[in-house]
Amino acid sequence: MTGTATTEEKVAAARADLAEREGVLIAFSGGVDSSVVAAIAQEALGERAVACTAKSETLPEAELEDAKRVASEIGIDHEIVSFSELDSEKFVANDDDRCYHCRTMRLGRMYEAARELDIETVCDGTNADDPGAGHRPGLQAVEELEVCSPLLAHDITKEEVREIADEFELSVAEKPSMACLSSRIPTGLDVTDERLTRIERAETLLRTWGFSTFRVRDHDGLARIEVAPEELERALDGAFARAAREHLTDLGFEHVTLDLEGYRTGSVSPAGDVDAADADTGAEEPDAETGTDERTLLGAEYPGADRA
Repeated sequence: MTGTATTEEKVAAARADLAEREGVLIAFSGGVDSSVVAAIAQEALGERAVACTAKSETLPEAELEDAKRVASEIGIDHEIVSFSELDSEKFVANDDDRCYHCRTMRLGRMYEAARELDIETVCDGTNADDPGAGHRPGLQAVEELEVCSPLLAHDITKEEVREIADEFELSVAEKPSMACLSSRIPTGLDVTDERLTRIERAETLLRTWGFSTFRVRDHDGLARIEVAPEELERALDGAFARAAREHLTDLGFEHVTLDLEGYRTGSVSPAGDVDAADADTGAEEPDAETGTDERTLLGAEYPGADRA
């Protein structure tokens, strides 16, 4: 496929390639990249295409539910399997290659599921922009395991992926990128179930409170909240500060801080480590309802915060 091909031609070529296979299993996160691959595969192969989501401690429950919903939108068969990255001492150690260890285990579980379904080909959502996006140790696992990457193979960029998702009328067409929960833990600090659990619960709170783009970084008991610059003014409100401190300390954090630089990818990972920063999830769009009355903020916008 040449660089002058149109997006439509690239999609047609990817569909034709997939149609020649006996069947494919797509490593399916419910993010826009894997959703587009699943949609193209479903068109090409029908019931011989299967989306597969691997459930583990690093996958937020909200993302699993999102994956189920998007698979239903596409109309593709959806399998859910389980594994634990915490079984790997190398993953738990959280070094510069954590994403390599994670992706190796996750894709290995995909191949096991594919064998159980008598499917030879495993696909993922690596797109044409990914190899040039900084330190990407997870891509090494994709290459070593000989995973099929239709978007990469046909030079489909992230921008084109979103265009294709829009053509398929997928609800995730504009879904922000999201990495697994372990990306919130600074490199070198062990990944533990306790840390992953309190991070997920803290981020669920922020989502419930209407924030759109955010992270809660876990610095060994200190919660560092990052929100998008356009949402920073709201986070600077005293009512939010009190609610966040109260709820996050209840979750097990010893200290709660707000990062005034705002949200950015990879802020606790090696420079340029995109795998460890953000690769495929999404937060809901905020309702944009922000009052100025402190009692309203404490009692309604931040439920449960007014305990006086």
